[in-house]
Amino acid sequence: MPADLAVIGLGHHGLPLAQAATAAGIDTIGYDTDPRPVVELAAGRPPVDGSLTAPEIRRMLSGGFRPTTNPAELGRVRTAVLCAPTPLGPDRTLDLTAVTGAARALAARLRPHTTVLLESPVPPGTTEGLLREVLETGSGLRAGRDFHLAYSPGRLDPGSRTHGYAGTPKVIGGLTPACTESAAAFYGRLTDKVVRARGPREAETVKLLETNFRHVNIALVNEMAVLCHELGVDLWDVIRCAETKPFGFQAFRPGPGVGGHGVPVDTVGAHRPLRLVELAGQVNERMPQYVVQRAATLLNEHGKSARGARILLLGITYKPDLPDRQGSPADEIARRLMDLGAAVSYHDPHVPDWRVRELPVPRADSLYEAAAHADLTVLLQHHRTYDLQGLSVKAQLLLDTRGATPAGAAHRL
Repeated sequence: MPADLAVIGLGHHGLPLAQAATAAGIDTIGYDTDPRPVVELAAGRPPVDGSLTAPEIRRMLSGGFRPTTNPAELGRVRTAVLCAPTPLGPDRTLDLTAVTGAARALAARLRPHTTVLLESPVPPGTTEGLLREVLETGSGLRAGRDFHLAYSPGRLDPGSRTHGYAGTPKVIGGLTPACTESAAAFYGRLTDKVVRARGPREAETVKLLETNFRHVNIALVNEMAVLCHELGVDLWDVIRCAETKPFGFQAFRPGPGVGGHGVPVDTVGAHRPLRLVELAGQVNERMPQYVVQRAATLLNEHGKSARGARILLLGITYKPDLPDRQGSPADEIARRLMDLGAAVSYHDPHVPDWRVRELPVPRADSLYEAAAHADLTVLLQHHRTYDLQGLSVKAQLLLDTRGATPAGAAHRL
């Protein structure tokens, strides 16, 4: 059965796009080479990262969304969007293996006049270089003449009630002006505003800048957190005051580490490294170790050793109110605490079980009871369900890495 749109890659990039397209009345298929998400989605079950709920998946299915592993479906669409994952490789550059595989699957079935869009994070030059070559070689068609080709950086804020798909402007950069306008016509059905970049390289670099901007600024406040603790300065009060400045400042807040799917890229292929981003990565990667150091020091100040201490970790996901643990610093913090000889347990309303080093971590059923029993409770993620005022009363010792507790109620990062 023909469809208007194929979303290739049913992960955290592709599913929200498929949801928005289906809601807009666009006949959409979702293609993935991995049968597991296809089977789960077809059965109405939500993804493990919690990006969509079961009712949302059921609404998509009732709206005509069809998940599939059949590549023949790709030859029957007007628009195809590649949303394959691009994790960091061993050399700290983006691994384009999945993008290349998705492009080859599409190229073998690409028809004239199709609009092909790439949303995966990629190094600048990928769309008009690698992707164009794979598509043209596999199809015998010419990009910009026989089919449209463009790039649009994925912009997602998982779980946000403020920044939905329609309200988030979409940046697009086409191989030709006609490619740009074809992409604009498609995204204009999904979002309130379309921003045209000069070309695909500029659009690709938008994603690079946005991701690195986040990591560099988080690194700055993470370093400020360490400095302010040494100086006896309340950083959270500093940030509260600083963000009243109506220009030249944007508030970021420190934490136990940086998680999420948007990885910082400090080197782009054979080009020069981004030294500031590289340094920011080093700062952020040290934060789990710093949290463990603070925890051990707090225990010591209260006459206890980390060895044998009962330590409760609260919130082990990378973002509040979601089950997604991608890049969460909780795993490293737990490992380091275990190496010190601590008995680690956890509480998280969104994570029913957790394994570290292939071993199950005990899960606390009763939050207050567990906090009262623990020698130290460490808040790693502030889920909405946590009553931090009540928790601060029950806990023997509380370390807040998110600055979420009332002033004076806990030891804050």
